[in-house]
Amino acid sequence: MKFLRSVIAELLGMFIDDGALALASVALIAVVALAVEVAGTPPLASSVLLLAGCLAILLESVRRAARKKLGR
Repeated sequence: MKFLRSVIAELLGMFIDDGALALASVALIAVVALAVEVAGTPPLASSVLLLAGCLAILLESVRRAARKKLGR
């Protein structure tokens, strides 16, 4: 049973290493989807917003990890 738990934890860890990164990504997708459905945002603007948001989220995640590693 303990082995099964460790295998499941390892599998989940491969996909959700950083909980804040995953949560922010899901929130960004939800916001862009709402912008498309409710506000009628054009597809090109929505894709630019999604790309910029993903890059910003990734940059913040890398900065947070670097600060943690350097001990700041």
